[in-house]
Amino acid sequence: MAISEPLARIEPASFRDPGNQVFHAGAQVLRGLDAQSARHWHALAATDFFPTLLAEGKVCGTEAVDPTRVPDGHRWAAVLRHERIPFVSHPYEWSSAMLRDAALLHLEILLRALPAGFTTKDGSAYNLQFQGAGPVFIDVGSFEPVRDGEPWAGYRQFCQTLLYPLLLTAHLGWDFRPLLRAQVDGVEPEQMRRLFTGTRRLLPGVPTHVHLHGAMQARNAASSTSDVRAQLRAAGYSRDLALATVRGLQRLVRRLDRPPTASHWAHYQRTCGYTDADRAGKERFVETALTAAGRPRLVLDLGANDGRYARVAARHADYVVAVEQDPEVVDTLYRALRADDERRILPLVMDLADPSPGGGWRGVERAGFAARAAANVVLALAVVHHLALGRNVPLPAVLDWLADCCAPGGRLVVEFVHPGDPMARRLLANKPDGLFPDYRRETFEALLTSRFRLERQLDLPSGTRTLYQVAVGG
Repeated sequence: MAISEPLARIEPASFRDPGNQVFHAGAQVLRGLDAQSARHWHALAATDFFPTLLAEGKVCGTEAVDPTRVPDGHRWAAVLRHERIPFVSHPYEWSSAMLRDAALLHLEILLRALPAGFTTKDGSAYNLQFQGAGPVFIDVGSFEPVRDGEPWAGYRQFCQTLLYPLLLTAHLGWDFRPLLRAQVDGVEPEQMRRLFTGTRRLLPGVPTHVHLHGAMQARNAASSTSDVRAQLRAAGYSRDLALATVRGLQRLVRRLDRPPTASHWAHYQRTCGYTDADRAGKERFVETALTAAGRPRLVLDLGANDGRYARVAARHADYVVAVEQDPEVVDTLYRALRADDERRILPLVMDLADPSPGGGWRGVERAGFAARAAANVVLALAVVHHLALGRNVPLPAVLDWLADCCAPGGRLVVEFVHPGDPMARRLLANKPDGLFPDYRRETFEALLTSRFRLERQLDLPSGTRTLYQVAVGG
């Protein structure tokens, strides 16, 4: 099929491999391959394992297209077209179970590739995405023929962006997300060695993948990659040993499951003060708004908690991104969605008062949340008071940010919790008197209607919360 859309842009994250570049033509996601990468692709497509991975949905949908029908296609020996991921997320937005599942998929793919004579030259967590509650490998250009006597080239990346964060969470109870967010290349071995001293040195996976790995890196710091490969070949390193190493990593990662712990927000639906009548009215209001939107392509559920309204939205939308600040709540939601094989709801961990910024090279290699968040419908239920009263964000700034999350012509469903509501009073309890004089329904409605077109509103039966459905535009 011809691709008629003009070339839109080069993918900012696709610059590290000059022979293998992702770019966009309209809605199409394309990958240009140089002569060597094209030879690797043709050999890969002829294997038995790769088409099976495609059929199982473990590798993103990929097909070759005619380079002469692609803008700038003459630059490449071959061009591939990939299935578009509905919403691109980053590892520092995943729960621990999501990161673990991504690591296990990467290892499974490698275990299936090696016997067929292929390996992956990268091991980064960024080579995976999620389609709902299922991980998928997206870096088709990472596959290359394996050379006997050489180690897995992606091992260091795998450790730094997948294994080390899992070790920190499983063994120390640390939140890995701030480290991954701060360092695009992941956690360095030296950082890990400083944390795993004393008896911690003996925890599963630490002796081999932290201390031995770090020592080997230090010993070979002055050696070239070819020198290290030659040493390994001379020592008898074989494909069987490579398989054994990957199987060992797989066993280790399977042991690093850390079930969610108790959380203040885990039972929010029962403790937030809603009556049964409030919940029923709120759910009907949300369903009506989604129906009016005519099956939206993307819905953002901001402050999703246990996913109650994300599941409602999934009945009426193509895809839903459920954003929640509490990692334990997101982990619980992800496990429930995974058990249901739900591929239309993507749960993410994010503090809405500190959403993911752009990162990596020039701040655009990993797009910030604002650059990814253009949704047809945004649900901001029980969010405004937490930002305005809990985090001191001015009401105008809250509404401006919600407007930024909406696509042109999109809709916003927003809930205003009145100052007399029990949850609002709880948030105000430890604040100085008079700190929020403008937090009033009249002020909120004036700000709302100055930015959006009001379509509907509903006072919930409890009398302390109001729902609004508004549209972007005058």
